[in-house]
Amino acid sequence: VVVETNGNSKTLQISSRITGYGSSVNGGEFLLLGLATCFCNDIYREAAKRNIVVSDVTVVCTGEFGAEGAPGTNFRYTATVVSEASEAEIDDLIKHTDRVAEIHNTLRKGLDVTLVQ
Repeated sequence: VVVETNGNSKTLQISSRITGYGSSVNGGEFLLLGLATCFCNDIYREAAKRNIVVSDVTVVCTGEFGAEGAPGTNFRYTATVVSEASEAEIDDLIKHTDRVAEIHNTLRKGLDVTLVQ
């Protein structure tokens, strides 16, 4: 897989399913990974603006996927931030980052997805 933003491309190795057809990681897993990655990156960005040094971030995202074609539901996540900042500063940083995380806000707003052929 090759992903690219602003001309900066990166290659990710993703194995195929045991059958050889399709990806070993499903789209729902990638969607949740996108949420986790966005929050993790944004926590460092927002911490730097506040002069807070973050030494570790753990994000766990969950969601439910039902029948084929049905949208996912019950998306939730937890975040743990390790820093020498006060507990109140860390809590405020987490809440602020949740409000400004772009992927989170995209999903919260809802969006059209259009197939272009």
